Amino acid sequence: MSLLAEQRREVIVEQVRSRGAVRVSELADHLGVSEMTVRRDLDVLARRRLVDKVHGGATAVGEHTTSEPGFAAKSVCELEEKDVIAAAAAELVTPGAAIGLSAGTTTWRLARLLAAVPRLTVVTNSVAVADAFHTGGADARGTTVILTGGVRTPSEALVGPVAITALRSLNLETVFLGVHGMSAAAGFSTPNLTERDTNRALIESGSRLVVVADHTKWGTVGISTIAELSEADVLVTDSGLADADRAVLEGEVDHVIIARPGR
Repeated sequence: MSLLAEQRREVIVEQVRSRGAVRVSELADHLGVSEMTVRRDLDVLARRRLVDKVHGGATAVGEHTTSEPGFAAKSVCELEEKDVIAAAAAELVTPGAAIGLSAGTTTWRLARLLAAVPRLTVVTNSVAVADAFHTGGADARGTTVILTGGVRTPSEALVGPVAITALRSLNLETVFLGVHGMSAAAGFSTPNLTERDTNRALIESGSRLVVVADHTKWGTVGISTIAELSEADVLVTDSGLADADRAVLEGEVDHVIIARPGR
């Protein structure tokens, strides 16, 4: 039985390393065991520092400030938190608004909700975000989606001079920004230098900046700062954020919204 357990854990490590992140439910289905068994295995592997255990799954260890997980890997992490954040952020958008959405899995989930809001003008540098509006029926509601050009990153962002030039000519009411990390020292950051420049252009095109980031982003630092904490007009995060970290953010950001289920 011990050998079988070790074989199972080897499979888990292989899945996490190849995909960047996996959910407990996916591992249970793949291995044909219960979710409780998978959670025990993850506890063992986390103690061995072979994976990082997160809510609902596990991620690869040893990431550096330049490490950039792919969109698929990030899209399976903190789904509940991202959904409540998206629901709270969607309340900040009214019909007919002109808004910008950066690339990211939280902004992607926000886009799925905003597809129901009529007559929006949406600018994004994310193919996934643009697709979310299209598949959500936004076209029928009179919404216009403008997708910038650019070079695609592992996180499915379109970045570079083409995207920056397009964004600098625009005047948007609100920009929704997803981030790789946030901290008191580094502000809101990204592991991709080119994405930083594109996101700066997107921020500067808007009158109001709303950052959407779940609590696991606190303390994570990418190589390049996109914006200081104080540049955000609104931060929407979830209740998993520690009180001390919330106090730091409230000292810098004009309005911190703690999203909870059933808002």
